[in-house]
Amino acid sequence: MNKLEQLRKITTVVADTGDLAAIRKYAPVDATTNPSLLLKAAADPACQPLVEEAVRLGGGDADAVMDHLAVAIGRDIVALIPGRVSTEVSARLSFDTAATLARARNLIDRYEAMGVERGRVLIKIAATWEGIRAAEILERENIQCNLTLLFSFAQAQACADAGVFLISPFVGRIYDWYRASTGQDYQGADDPGVRSVTRIFNYYKQHGYGTVVMGASFRNRGQIEALAGCDRLTISPHLLDELAAAEGELVPALDAARPSRADARQVLTEADYRWALNDDAMASDKLAEGIRKFHEDEVKLRQLLAALA
Repeated sequence: MNKLEQLRKITTVVADTGDLAAIRKYAPVDATTNPSLLLKAAADPACQPLVEEAVRLGGGDADAVMDHLAVAIGRDIVALIPGRVSTEVSARLSFDTAATLARARNLIDRYEAMGVERGRVLIKIAATWEGIRAAEILERENIQCNLTLLFSFAQAQACADAGVFLISPFVGRIYDWYRASTGQDYQGADDPGVRSVTRIFNYYKQHGYGTVVMGASFRNRGQIEALAGCDRLTISPHLLDELAAAEGELVPALDAARPSRADARQVLTEADYRWALNDDAMASDKLAEGIRKFHEDEVKLRQLLAALA
C-alpha cells in the first residue's frame, strides 16, 4: 500500500487544484481553488468553454464574469467529488466585512442557480479580523466558510471562537519565511509550518472546538507525512503523485482522540488579535504578502477575461 493510500485512511485528502483532469485522476473527497489556481485554469485550453460562458453571462461586469467563472469551475469540480469545493472571495475585500458578506452571498446564490446546494460549497475568506467577523455571520446563515491565509495561532484562536467550519493554515509559506530568515532547511516535526499546525490541532481537540483543521500549501512530502492524522490536508497534484509513488509505512503524527498538551483556552478581543498578529513578524508579513499575491492574480485574470469580452 503506497503512502497516499495509507494517508487516506487517517486524513481526508483534498485536491489543491482547479485542474479537472487531476481531480478525476485522484478522486479526492474535497477540492480547493484560489485566484492563482483560477488564473492557471483559465489559461488552460480545456477550460475555454467555461471562460466563454463566464464572459457571455457576465454581461460586461468584471466582478460578475470573475464570480461566474469561479462558480462554473466549482460546479464542474463538485460533479467529480463527493464532498465540497472551496471558492474564494476577492482578496481586495479582505478588510471589508460588509463587502465580503455581499460577495459571499452572491457566490452562494450563483451556485444555487446552477443547481449546486450550499452544503457542497465552502466560501474561502482571508483570516483577517474583518474576514473572521464576516465568516461568523455567514456561518449563522448556513454558509460555511474556509478561513485561508492563516499563519498565526491568534488567527486560529479567533476563527475557532467565531465558529467557522474550517481553517487552512499555510504550512509551506511559514516554512519559506523561516528558511529565508535563518538559512536553515527544516525537516519533519522540526518544520515551523508543521509545528504551527500541530499546535493548532492540539488546541482545538483539547478544548473541544469543532472547527476543522486543514493543512495547506505544502512544499514537500515530508511536511505532509509529519501531519498525517490531521483532519484534512489539501495537496497539490505533484505531491499527490509523490505520495502515490512512495512506499513504506506512514506513521500517524496527530490523533484527535489523544491530543498532546495544548495552550490554555483564550478568547481574543480585537485588540488582542491585532497585537498578537503584529507581534508575529512571520504571520503579519505572510498574511499581507498572500493578500497582495492573490490580488495580483485576480488582476491578471480580469485582464485575460476582458480581452475575451
